[in-house]
Amino acid sequence: MDVIQRLKQKEEAALRELMEQYGDYLLRTAVLLLRDRQAAEEAVQDTFIQAFENIAQLRDGDKLRSWLTRIAVNRCRMRQRKWDWRHIFPMPRMDQHVNESVPAVDEMLGVHWREAEMIKSVQQLPYTYREVITLYYYNELGVQEIAAQLQLNINTVKARLMRGRHKLRQIVVEKGESDA
Repeated sequence: MDVIQRLKQKEEAALRELMEQYGDYLLRTAVLLLRDRQAAEEAVQDTFIQAFENIAQLRDGDKLRSWLTRIAVNRCRMRQRKWDWRHIFPMPRMDQHVNESVPAVDEMLGVHWREAEMIKSVQQLPYTYREVITLYYYNELGVQEIAAQLQLNINTVKARLMRGRHKLRQIVVEKGESDA
């Protein structure tokens, strides 16, 4: 029996399997969107709870990952709108919470540094641009998939990607000038 059927029968073991399979993917997405590890973990937990409770709403089992991503992005949006006491304190560095595999040890430092700098730059973008950039580049979704996930017009997604890239380029150039 597949995981979806077992989830519909409310098997907790199936939920654990789902969490193992998609947990890291959703956490990486949430950390990139929210810039706060704790809030991202809470959003992912909420995602799995909502998915477990509403699994009957999933019409096409082949779109499970997409469905979970949509729930996670919506949870991140809700957390982004919600003000809490964490806004008073400085934000921790989030580049250390995004794990990427590195192909060779001798390249590790250069690759890690560039990825960490890019993650910092992406996290400086306004949320609407950070959202589409994360889904497009880090989650490797296409424009049509992003439009479906966010329930936006395809042209809106394209415009946000273009503006997000432009703002990202400006951030990177400013960082380069300040480092020189």
